[in-house]
Amino acid sequence: MANKRSDEGNMDCCSFCGLPRTEVEVMFSGSDGANICNKCIEHGYNLLLETEVISKKGKKAAPIRKEELLKPAEIKAFLDQYVIGQEDAKRYMSVAVYNHYKRLMHAQEKQEQIEIDKSNIVIVGPTGTGKTLMARTIARLLKVPFTIVDATVLTEAGYVGEDVEGILSRLLQVADYNVELAERGIIFIDEIDKIARKGDNPSITRDVSGEGVQQALLKILEGTIVNVPPEGGRKHPDQKFIKINTANILFICGGAFDGIEKKIAQRLNTRAIGYGKLERGSIKRDNLMQYILPQDLKSFGLIPELVGRLPVLTYLEPLGREALRSILTEPKNAIIKQYKALFAMDGVELSFDDEVLDYIVDKAIEFKLGARGLRSICEAIMMDVMFDLPSETSCREFRITVDYAREKLEKAGLSEWKQVG
Repeated sequence: MANKRSDEGNMDCCSFCGLPRTEVEVMFSGSDGANICNKCIEHGYNLLLETEVISKKGKKAAPIRKEELLKPAEIKAFLDQYVIGQEDAKRYMSVAVYNHYKRLMHAQEKQEQIEIDKSNIVIVGPTGTGKTLMARTIARLLKVPFTIVDATVLTEAGYVGEDVEGILSRLLQVADYNVELAERGIIFIDEIDKIARKGDNPSITRDVSGEGVQQALLKILEGTIVNVPPEGGRKHPDQKFIKINTANILFICGGAFDGIEKKIAQRLNTRAIGYGKLERGSIKRDNLMQYILPQDLKSFGLIPELVGRLPVLTYLEPLGREALRSILTEPKNAIIKQYKALFAMDGVELSFDDEVLDYIVDKAIEFKLGARGLRSICEAIMMDVMFDLPSETSCREFRITVDYAREKLEKAGLSEWKQVG
């Protein structure tokens, strides 16, 4: 009887940790009478993850071959398929990526007589001009890990938010935890202007999401060995870390820098630019961004040390009427093409009058939201038809007229929606 009672007791306990069924959430039983609780399963899963990370950590990344490299003109040609205009910015981006590959090749060939510095980039441009689109587009082309992170969530270590090391955690995850592969990746830091210092006057409160983040970024941008938590999140003493050397990671930063035109205008009033003089009559007041210099970023609130680690500075031009019209129809993933593809899946042929496209562009310029505003306007116009048409099996084609577009936009309450500028 005692043996039978003992066997019955074991039936209600985990065979691994010995906890009774009453003290665990779930107990799994095998056909041979063995049990395992949810806590042991979770522990085993974590061990498997750690083992997998460690095994991938030592993997060698495939060497980069010169014959596989795309030339800057080929990289720009790929960008041209998705990004309208912005010729200067696309050239800068293409050259930067090409040089990044060559620098990696130089390092793997161990040519130590000349050390090539990396050229981190900062792209300045108004909202809706294509900064993030350019980054996402070029990510499709690259043979190295590429990730996009948002600077607005970053805070100084020890405060609520995400540590700067979290940027590298994202890159490590994209590289499938292959450290050598991650160490030659590219990181696009979006909204870099949001970490500008809040003011020149000292304050009793710490600027933990502004200058504090800039200070934390300095070493990572230049190149240092960082302890990175594999799964991201906050550091704690028991967490295992992976060491990543950021010396070969290229950083591309983008930001709208809203209001920086005033800083540029103030500087241009001195009539001095670079080593020469800029005649007052030659200044194009409608596009001051083309005259941007590193000192303007300092005036905006980036610390000099950070600006010095972003040596390549380029800008995106405000999108004019022709560019916005082209964005609607010409790129591979043009907005109008996307709607036509969605309707084609329901067996409906969708068409737009030319006057409708002009009307959408006029409204986007009026709302001052750039290319991003095009999608908002199109959604407001298309919402009703996207709701109704899937249920109408008899409808095989639908035409959007300017009167229909105007009616739907007014119904959505966007006809008076303007950005205060």
